[in-house]
Amino acid sequence: MAEHPAYPVGLRLTGRRVVVLGAGQVAQRRLPALIAAGADILLVSPEATPSVEAMADAGELTWERRPYADGDLADAWYALIATSDTQANARASAEAERHRVWCVRSDDADAATAWTPATGHSEGVTVAVLTTDAKGRDPRHTAAIRDAVVEGLRDGTLVAPHHRTRAPGVALVGGGPGDPDLITVRGRRLLAEADVVIADRLGPRDLLAELPPHVEVIDAAKIPYGRFMAQEAINNALIEHAKLGKRVVRLKGGDPYVYGRGMEEVQALAEAGIACTVVPGISSSISVPGAAGIPVTHRGVAHEFTVVSGHVAPDDERSLVDWPSLAKLTGTLVVLMGVDKIGRIAETLVAHGKSPDTPVALVQEGTTAAQRRVDATLATVAETVRTQDVKPPAVIVIGAVVNVGPETSV
Repeated sequence: MAEHPAYPVGLRLTGRRVVVLGAGQVAQRRLPALIAAGADILLVSPEATPSVEAMADAGELTWERRPYADGDLADAWYALIATSDTQANARASAEAERHRVWCVRSDDADAATAWTPATGHSEGVTVAVLTTDAKGRDPRHTAAIRDAVVEGLRDGTLVAPHHRTRAPGVALVGGGPGDPDLITVRGRRLLAEADVVIADRLGPRDLLAELPPHVEVIDAAKIPYGRFMAQEAINNALIEHAKLGKRVVRLKGGDPYVYGRGMEEVQALAEAGIACTVVPGISSSISVPGAAGIPVTHRGVAHEFTVVSGHVAPDDERSLVDWPSLAKLTGTLVVLMGVDKIGRIAETLVAHGKSPDTPVALVQEGTTAAQRRVDATLATVAETVRTQDVKPPAVIVIGAVVNVGPETSV
């Protein structure tokens, strides 16, 4: 008999009985998608992996702790056969055939009536890849095709501009600490769909070079603001471009809500009646120390970390930071925007009880090709910054975790 290709179809399993035989690694991989589909799942297996057992404990499926028995598939719409007993698999497969239940077999795809495609998801789209016949099926090949398609959908390279469906509005995107590869998948896709990008100086600049020629890129630091405050001018620019029907991306460094004034922009857009999508970003407060070999927490060393702004000195009346209390903490202190104030910060911490020998690391241009790390102590950090010519942007880490990793030279 000639081999025919499989017929692709999407199963709507909400509220419908699905029987899964076996609760090993195969079932562990397949069950989350069946649960997400809303299936009424009966799991039959004497034992289960801890992850599968947790699904049962959470009430996401019904688990009968026993081997397969004839009749288990009678009321099923779909079956996944994945036990380690080949004979039981064959009997279950024969039962599925008698009851006309579509059946997947993990041990013998040729004996099954259905195959599981390599699947992926992107913004409401499910990608499913099947080979054309049973001979020469290579799961790695189908998975590679799936990954390529999903990545193209996510970063926008697979969708032609005139097919983009995102409505006009503003996306507030956290670009991460600097390395263009550290922006989120969703953030990169929204950039690819943008008509206008208003970018911060500390955003991942390399991403701007990838934008198509028609995209208008605006440097937020160079927006003329006349009688307006700079932030108000940025808010107005976002509103004006969005009202023109443009898809606007506000690209910010790190995370929009970590010292990024993101909420001020969201509030201004809301007052103007403009829809805004917020895309979190990887904050430099955690990622930059990590890139320099410093964990902000470590077992037996630091059970907490505190992130503070150092853009105003401790004795400045505008400061909202309780520096005396921070000096008493035993964990890690991460200071952002504090390079030019670090001397006064160190003096204040020492004056309120922090040891002058407390390790300090300054990581300049973290995660980029220009990254460098300079180590000191609270007693020496002010002089070190001067002699080593440390410049912003730099993340400052204070605490014993500085000496945990391999880079510990002072």
